[in-house]
Amino acid sequence: MTIAPAPPRPPAVRGLPAWPLAGVLLLYPLWWMLGLGVLIFPIAAVPMAAALLRAHLSGRPVRLPPGFALWALFLVVLLIGVAALDAEPVGAVDGHASGRLLGVGYRLVQYVALTVLLVYAGNLTEAELSRRRLVRLLAWLFVVTVAGGLLGVVTGHFEFTSPVELLLPPRVRNKGFVQSLVHPYAAQIMDVVRDAHPRPAAPWGYTNTWGNNFCLLVVWFVAWAWGFAKSHRAKAFALVCLAVSIVPVVYSLNRGLWIGLGVAAAYVAVRLALAGRAWAIGGLGLAAAGLAAAVVLTPLGTVVSARLDDGHSNGVRSFLMERAVSGMAESPVIGFGSTRTTMGGRNSITVGESAACERCGNFTVGGNGQFWQLIFAHGLVGAGAYLGFFGYGLWRFRRDRGPIGIAGGCAIFGGFAAMLWYNALVTPLAFMFLAYALLWRSSLAR
Repeated sequence: MTIAPAPPRPPAVRGLPAWPLAGVLLLYPLWWMLGLGVLIFPIAAVPMAAALLRAHLSGRPVRLPPGFALWALFLVVLLIGVAALDAEPVGAVDGHASGRLLGVGYRLVQYVALTVLLVYAGNLTEAELSRRRLVRLLAWLFVVTVAGGLLGVVTGHFEFTSPVELLLPPRVRNKGFVQSLVHPYAAQIMDVVRDAHPRPAAPWGYTNTWGNNFCLLVVWFVAWAWGFAKSHRAKAFALVCLAVSIVPVVYSLNRGLWIGLGVAAAYVAVRLALAGRAWAIGGLGLAAAGLAAAVVLTPLGTVVSARLDDGHSNGVRSFLMERAVSGMAESPVIGFGSTRTTMGGRNSITVGESAACERCGNFTVGGNGQFWQLIFAHGLVGAGAYLGFFGYGLWRFRRDRGPIGIAGGCAIFGGFAAMLWYNALVTPLAFMFLAYALLWRSSLAR
């Protein structure tokens, strides 16, 4: 009598480790101090992509987010747009494609890395990295943002040479673009209101990015404190942190941030009211009254008033918006593949940037907001695919009335508003993707 051999065991389905994503978020202050900053995203995308591939080969299905075809179309337009790098719109400084490849390559690498981040975060199970823990990590980054803002207000000239910066040749690390990536500093020193003034930037590199991330992360901090945290101590800490955050918010002189916070508050109040919590509208009014009183009755009011009276950047923004629209009309399908530098300033083509006046001209078309960059650099097809992806997600997950549903919807909706004055790459887009992934995972759980 022969005994049949036992059938071979099917290969074990591979899990996805949490550390590539959790490590990026939890240790971001460390990455910033090392000089990695936003460079950590393409670095972390390598083990994420490898883990997804191993999981797929072991038999675990790798899901793609709803509406992903639209995002894939956007990436395709980015690649096709390389063919337009030699084209010059009217009023732009002449250049060659070779001189623009570095910037285009950097943006393409970051877009691909964040795409991997989106897919990875959406495929993690509750056992691997729960939604509650991911919300807590985003709330932690809001605390980091507030701490960085206070650092910028108190010691605006604080900066240091990072280890990564030391490893680079002097001719490379002294370039402005490279400095923005590897050189940590607490604030940008800008003459927004008459004299030079430190505006919080740490750990996000730019004041505008700091303001954009503040808006995207505060909703997760609130969701963590009043949607997931159980202790009264956590809620008390949240109230103190939110109260303290008013100081860097005001001293940032960031009107886009102020508008963004108003948009976020209004969105949350409307969503809660539609869910049957009409008290949210009254709560919004009380919060607005309390904030107004705090600004009026403290020295912060003087700062706000001075910033609102000084609109010197309005003319530049209007000039760049007009150039973005006219450029889109010249190349409406795929755009020009990248940004361009204007010939001169808004008053004359003969007025350009100089040592005596660094902000007199040679502005970047597409550098004053993600929307303007999309229509100029990637045309109507690229802009439509980008906006369509996030718009589809906003509609698809609109019925989620839990903390994640409201916070995630607020992050994406607020991101739409911020596109008019902020650029999204790198960290703001990463946080919009994580909001998308949380909404997606919540819909699967239901």
